[in-house]
Amino acid sequence: MNNSSAPLVLGIESSCDETGVGIVLGRKLLANEIASSVAEHARFGGVVPEVAARAHVDAILPAIERALATAKVKLTDLDAIAVTAGPGLAGALLVGASAANGLAAGLGIPLYGVNHLAAHVAVEYLDTEQVIPPTIALLVSGGHTSILKVDEITNDINVMGATMDDAAGEAFDKIARLLGLPFPGGPELDRLATTGNSTAINFPRAMTLFTDEGDRANKEFSFSFSGLKSAVARHIELAVKNSGPLSQSARADIAASFQEAVVDVLLSKAVLAAKREGLEHLLIAGGVAANSRLRALATERSKAAGLKLAIPSPGLCTDNGAMVAALGSLAIAAGRRPSSAGLAVDPGAAVEQVLFN
Repeated sequence: MNNSSAPLVLGIESSCDETGVGIVLGRKLLANEIASSVAEHARFGGVVPEVAARAHVDAILPAIERALATAKVKLTDLDAIAVTAGPGLAGALLVGASAANGLAAGLGIPLYGVNHLAAHVAVEYLDTEQVIPPTIALLVSGGHTSILKVDEITNDINVMGATMDDAAGEAFDKIARLLGLPFPGGPELDRLATTGNSTAINFPRAMTLFTDEGDRANKEFSFSFSGLKSAVARHIELAVKNSGPLSQSARADIAASFQEAVVDVLLSKAVLAAKREGLEHLLIAGGVAANSRLRALATERSKAAGLKLAIPSPGLCTDNGAMVAALGSLAIAAGRRPSSAGLAVDPGAAVEQVLFN
C-alpha cells in the first residue's frame, strides 16, 4: 500500500436498494455516487430483493465510473477497496462483493469487507481529523434500531439495546402507508408532520416504564414499535368510522404525534445510555437520522444533558458508498488486516463483527 495514513479507498455499498460508490483519501471525501432503485420498488410498496439485486447489476459499473471521474482518479491510483459484506439482502450484497473481489484481485490491492451498520457510524468522521472518541451511537434505519457503545470504531462495538420487533424506519413506512403516503414513506411522513400538532394525540411510548427490575435490566435500552403502530392504526380506524375520510389537518396531526412518540423514545434511551456509561459523545446515524424532528430534538436534549452531539449531513445518513470507504480507510489507519481473497457475504451479520475475514 502506498499510503497507510491517507489511503485512497473506493467503497461499494449494495446492501439494499441503493447502489453507492464512494472514494476517500484518508478521511477526505472525494466522491459519493448513488444510484437508487426506489422508483422500481414503489409500485410494490416495499423493497423486492430480486428487483434490488438486478438493479445493482445494472448500476454498479456506471456508478464506479462516475465516482472515479468525480474524484479525478484512476483505478490504478487506488490503495484499497472496501465493500459492505453484511448485513443486508443476500443477492444485493453478492453484487457488490463480486465487483469488489474482482477489482481488488485485478488491481492487486487489499480488500476490506466491512459491516454496513458500523459504516453508518464511521461516515461521521469524514472531512475531519478529530480524534474519534468513545461514543454512544443511536443507529436508526429501515432495518435496524440499536443503541451501540462504540469504544473503537474498527473493532470494539457492543450492542446495549435493539428493537424487539420493527425498526423505526419500518414503523415510519407502515404508518405512512396507513396515511396514504407514497413509498418510501419516512420522508413523506416527516414532511406531513411539519404541518401537524405533535401533542394532538398522546400515542404510547413503549418500554419506558418498568415495574420489574429484571425487566429494566434486560430491556432498558431496547425498543418496541409494534404497540405504537397498533395504536395509530386503531386511532385512524375509529376516526374514519366516526367522521369519514381523514382531513389533511387530521392526517398531519397523526403524523406529527406518531413521529413525536418515536423520536421521544429514541432520544430518551440514547441520552440515558450515554449518562449510564459516563460518555460525553452521542452520535446518531442511519437513514432515519435524516428526520427533521429527530435532528431538532436531539440538539435540544443533548444540550440539556451536556452531551456533544454528532449527526452526519442528511445526504450521508442514507445508504452510501462514502460510509463504506470511510470505514475501510479507518481500518487501514488502525492497522487492521484486510479480508481474504474471495470475500463472502453474511446477510445476517451482527454489528459487533465490524470487519470480515
